[in-house]
Amino acid sequence: MVMLFWEGTHIASAEPISPASDLPLRIDGDIGAAAYYTRSIVRDNSEPATVLPYGYFDYGRAFLRIDTFGIKTARIGYGYLELAGRVTLDGFKTDTAGLHGLGNRQNSMPLGIGTFQETPIGGFFLNVFHDINQSHGNSYEAIWAGEWQHSQFTVYPQLGAEYLSKEYVGYYYGVSVTEAAASRFAAYKPGGAFNPFLAILVDTDLGDDYHLNFYLRHKWLAGAMHDSPLVGNRSMDTAFIGVSYRFK
Repeated sequence: MVMLFWEGTHIASAEPISPASDLPLRIDGDIGAAAYYTRSIVRDNSEPATVLPYGYFDYGRAFLRIDTFGIKTARIGYGYLELAGRVTLDGFKTDTAGLHGLGNRQNSMPLGIGTFQETPIGGFFLNVFHDINQSHGNSYEAIWAGEWQHSQFTVYPQLGAEYLSKEYVGYYYGVSVTEAAASRFAAYKPGGAFNPFLAILVDTDLGDDYHLNFYLRHKWLAGAMHDSPLVGNRSMDTAFIGVSYRFK
C-alpha cells in the first residue's frame, strides 16, 4: 500500500539543499488521525475502513510520510539519501469458505533505501524495498507529485508506478500445488508485476492550523496479479480522510 504525497514549499521556489541547511529537532508537519480504506482485490475477502494515527512530518533527520518512515542521510540533489521502512496492510486471512485450503498471507515488512527530491517541477519519490517477512520479495516505486494552491485548499496530483518482484506477487497471489490440492483454485505461479497509478490529495485549511485531508488513488494491476485465481479485480482503489494539526 503506497500512500505518499508531497507537502513542501511551492514548486516554483524549490532550490537544491544548500550547505547551510539544517535539520532542527522539532516537529515540522502534520499529526492527526484518519480513516483508511483499500478495496480488497482478493475474492471472498472484504476489508473494513480502519481508523489509525496520521502523520506527515519531519523531526530532524527522521521523517514520517503516512505509511513510510525513515532517516535522512547524505544530501543528494534536491533531497537526501534515505534509509526507509514502510507499514503495510497487504496480508489477508483465508478463514472464509471461499478461500478454504489456502494459507494466510502475512503483512510484508519492507525495508530499503530511497529519496525525496523536491525540484522546481514537482516532488519525486524513488524507493527500493525488500520484504524481510514471508515473501522475501522486492518492490520498486517512482512517483511524481505536483501542487496547485487555492486560497482555502491545496491539490496535490500524483502519478506513479510500482514494480513487484515475482517472489512478492507469488507469495500473495500465487497458488502452490499443495494449496491447489486442498482448495478450489488451480495452481498458479506468477511473474513480476508493473502497476501504474494515479492519485490526488486535497488539503483543506480549517483554520487555527487544523487541516482536513482527503486522498484517493486508483491503481491498474498487471496481468501477473489480475490473472491470479485469487484476484477478482483489474484495479485497486485506496482512500483516506483525516484531520490533522500542522506544526510549524
